[in-house]
Amino acid sequence: MKETLKKIITYILRIESRLVLWRYKPKVVAITGSVGKTSTKDAVFAVISEISYVRKSEKSYNSEIGLPLTILGCPNGWSNPYIWFLNILKGLWLFLYPHKYPKWLVLEVGIGKAGDMKRTASWLKSDVVIITAIGETPSHIEFFDSHKHLVEEKSQLIKTLKKNGLLILNNDDDHVMSMKTKTKNITVTYGFQEGADLRGSSDSIFYNDRGVPEGLIFRVDGAGSSLPVVIEGVFGRNHIYASLGALALASGLKLNMLDAIHKLKNYNVPPGRMRLLKGIKDSFIIDDTYNSSPFACESALKTLGEVKLVGRKIAVLGDMLELGKHTEEAHKNIGKFVKENANVLIVVGPRSQKIKEGAIEAGMDMESVFDFSSSRNAGEFLDDFIKKDDLILVKGSQGMRMEHTVEAILEDKKNKKELLVRQDDEWKNKI
Repeated sequence: MKETLKKIITYILRIESRLVLWRYKPKVVAITGSVGKTSTKDAVFAVISEISYVRKSEKSYNSEIGLPLTILGCPNGWSNPYIWFLNILKGLWLFLYPHKYPKWLVLEVGIGKAGDMKRTASWLKSDVVIITAIGETPSHIEFFDSHKHLVEEKSQLIKTLKKNGLLILNNDDDHVMSMKTKTKNITVTYGFQEGADLRGSSDSIFYNDRGVPEGLIFRVDGAGSSLPVVIEGVFGRNHIYASLGALALASGLKLNMLDAIHKLKNYNVPPGRMRLLKGIKDSFIIDDTYNSSPFACESALKTLGEVKLVGRKIAVLGDMLELGKHTEEAHKNIGKFVKENANVLIVVGPRSQKIKEGAIEAGMDMESVFDFSSSRNAGEFLDDFIKKDDLILVKGSQGMRMEHTVEAILEDKKNKKELLVRQDDEWKNKI
């Protein structure tokens, strides 16, 4: 009964969304991929907010019910039927009576199982499609017959493009670039490799006068120019890729590139995505607790290895979920990356035992490896273990709730609701 009601509500909200899009005719940017969707969404939002009234998917409203909620500007009703009833009324009211509606919508489009993107493509029409990265072992792969099947499902979003729409692709991902042949639309590519229309280079971490890392700096080359880009308060190439995706959009739409770069300097990066936080005992935390996949975890570990600090580098890694038959191999491979980039490894969960195994096989000292069954237990251990100037990377899939570990070692606990991911009541009631 509950599932039937959910399908009915989703159907009604989808119909209302189509009517609202028809009435107000906003420009739609649809973003998908297995890595970097949310960061790219936020970077695109920052760039477009310079020129127009824009709305983006809140949190990760990227499912078949999340998209209508964004289009209608409604909250998630979770298990509250009254809120869902109000959402339906609001959608109807929005269609029947004129409102001030965004000129642009930036939508994050995710998939969890086969057929999800096909259903979205059946009703959504977009002006721009951005496909970020997929990688060799993407999240959710256990719900697909093969890697090729997942790539094909993601590519269905291209079918939403209008005749004069713009396709933006990550040039560094061969699976993404294979989608270029699926459309006759104008295509703009971005990345670090040769051949990209917008190419990043010379990326590095910048530090303040006290030697504390403060953010990223890189150059972007394209359209006959080479410009510096600075992003404050975050780390990792995922944010550079997100910025390149947003700048590729600016280039494709013929926007002012200097204005776009300026908006990216301190754009609003959500919690849990490679953000630098101050830890207890004058330590530093790289909070990447929103989610995890092999590709993203490797990238985060490389960043941990690159940061120059005098203290220890501690990797706290929870299970990576929804990898199916790739689970053991993927976790074990991550262990090898840990050996190269961290002094201490702390694993959380049963699957991450393979990370521990891979790290020890790669030569990591067993006395520098610890394991715990929950993120809270890992946090309690770290509370005593941490020393001055330590740098702690914390990462894991959503279901591992690794934000509990960060909370235990966060200096500014008074503002944890703004600093940490999944702090709303619905998530707190789950675990």
